[in-house]
Amino acid sequence: MTARGVAIRISGLRKSYRGTDVLRGIDLQIEPGETLVIVGGSGEGKSVLLRHLAGLEQPDAGAVRLDDLDLSEYLAMPPNRKPFRIAMVFQGAALLNSLTVAENVALRLREHEHRSEAELSRTVSDCLAQVDMAGTEGQLPGDLSGGMRKRVAIARALAADPQVVLHDEPTADLDPILTQQIGELINRIHDTHRATQVVVTHNLALAEEVGNRIAVLQRGRIVELLPADALGHSTNPYTQAFVKAASLRT
Repeated sequence: MTARGVAIRISGLRKSYRGTDVLRGIDLQIEPGETLVIVGGSGEGKSVLLRHLAGLEQPDAGAVRLDDLDLSEYLAMPPNRKPFRIAMVFQGAALLNSLTVAENVALRLREHEHRSEAELSRTVSDCLAQVDMAGTEGQLPGDLSGGMRKRVAIARALAADPQVVLHDEPTADLDPILTQQIGELINRIHDTHRATQVVVTHNLALAEEVGNRIAVLQRGRIVELLPADALGHSTNPYTQAFVKAASLRT
């Protein structure tokens, strides 16, 4: 199957806050349809990097390109002119508690696309079925478990039919069984949608399960980029320390 995802090229990306450097020159090429996992300890810049890919942060220097299009150009385009779509699954799911599951999943479509109620209903039902949440359309987020809210957040991302999906700590606060289930969903997106995915996590088991490659971030720099199955055999001192610490937490 031909990859539907787009290539992401990050060059010289820098960001600081109040004089503290957070991203210190990120250079990275992500292939179309690849699932790239970014790992590293707390405060190393993982989520900040992901927010730059989503266009939620502006870099102090450097650039992000999607295929042949600069991210700033992409963001300036009207929604109906964008050649592809980016979706982000936030760490806390970011569902609106006053809206039902169906209304949360359809929210972006209602704002940016003109579809009939029947079309919206079909899209919502299909996306919820893809994440094993069929039949929950009328429930409120407060009635769902943490793992179920994560699934709804992924369904909302899929509703946009994205070519790029960004996951920020998708298994935070989930137990090992739920973590495995979320990993299976990320792999399902890879297999069926062929979207380019970037996953930020400190969970070593998840990184190895879903990643094609793993980028190790330390103090705002990528210190190693390697195949997922090679992470445990790294000779890089920081990677070794991270793997050891992550193993002790599981």
